[in-house]
Amino acid sequence: MPSIGNIQKELRSAGLDGWLFYDFHHRDPIAARVLGLNGGLGTRRWFYLIPSRGTPRKLVHRIESGALDSLPGQTLVYASLDELNKNLPRLIGRARKVAMQYSPRNAIPYVSLVDAGTVEMVRASGCSVVSSADLVQRFEASWNPEQYESHLEAGRAMDRIVREAFAHAAAQVRAKAKFTEYDLQQWILAKFRESSLVCDEGPIVAVGPHSGNPHYEPTAQSAAAIREGDLLLLDVWGKLQRPGSVYYDITWVGYLGAEVPRQYQAVFELVRAARDGAIAFVQQSIAKGRKIKGWQVDGVARRIITDAGYAKNFVHRTGHSIGQEVHGNGANMDGLETHDSRTILPHTCFSIEPGIYLKEFGIRSEVDVYVEGREARVTGAVQTEILPLLAK
Repeated sequence: MPSIGNIQKELRSAGLDGWLFYDFHHRDPIAARVLGLNGGLGTRRWFYLIPSRGTPRKLVHRIESGALDSLPGQTLVYASLDELNKNLPRLIGRARKVAMQYSPRNAIPYVSLVDAGTVEMVRASGCSVVSSADLVQRFEASWNPEQYESHLEAGRAMDRIVREAFAHAAAQVRAKAKFTEYDLQQWILAKFRESSLVCDEGPIVAVGPHSGNPHYEPTAQSAAAIREGDLLLLDVWGKLQRPGSVYYDITWVGYLGAEVPRQYQAVFELVRAARDGAIAFVQQSIAKGRKIKGWQVDGVARRIITDAGYAKNFVHRTGHSIGQEVHGNGANMDGLETHDSRTILPHTCFSIEPGIYLKEFGIRSEVDVYVEGREARVTGAVQTEILPLLAK
């Protein structure tokens, strides 16, 4: 948990009177992580206000009066709804603008966790509510040096495993073995275990039309055979099996043949241009000290693909925040699914992964970018061409 003093410093910098946390039935995992809470029944509503100055205040139900005992501050209690409505203004006090896990018009749904009725209760106390989105990423998405090193270590192992996976697939095809997308996925997961890597779900292994589905999931029953002449897409993510480690997330494509067909090359070159254009925009902006938003990065990549006539075939955001979860709570590179207005902050990491998805095949290229001070860097290997996996 960040110190109360650090949170209050950020609140003053943002011109806020406080950060108001609220939870019911453990619906807000962000609150639990930021405040360092560990479980509990959670069957009654609680509120916790960290003011920009002074002592925090709690509002808890009498049945679960110890729910916030691990946190500093003065305690108010309630049992009835009338008592809750009476004590909530006392909790808020003189605060006139507080942040909550809320997003106007659900623009950033990843932090929009407080229900509309609770926001109405707070506003009825004479206090305005703004989004905590930028506060959340300062305390949830910023990495410490150990986490950055864990990312690099995981990346070295995963870059190697992806190379080995392509070689293994090529060997199976040369041997004319019965070998499917699911078989290769399970082979990769076995390599993860050998390297002490973990992931929330298995990697995407997709050939042919399946590669045109950005979130294709191979199963033992539905997986396609991997054959000569197939385009093979690998989207692989994982982290070290140790507390606090953070994810590494990449996508590469290979062709199971000696020479890559021009139709694949042409689409890859366009995806590569969109990827590299977005990377260059981030690097140049950070080097010049300019504040940039997630939607702006998305716009650079999307414009390149749109100008080439593939706007309808780029169906997802350009990238996502990366942290202890593969989809973290920092700024996403998104001007499509949302309009992510969060500023890209130092010590945060995100993917850049434009893709073009057609009926016959899809191509995506993904790298991770870490921002630190006046520098933004790609943290692992970068694919420059489709790999001809059966070339001699």
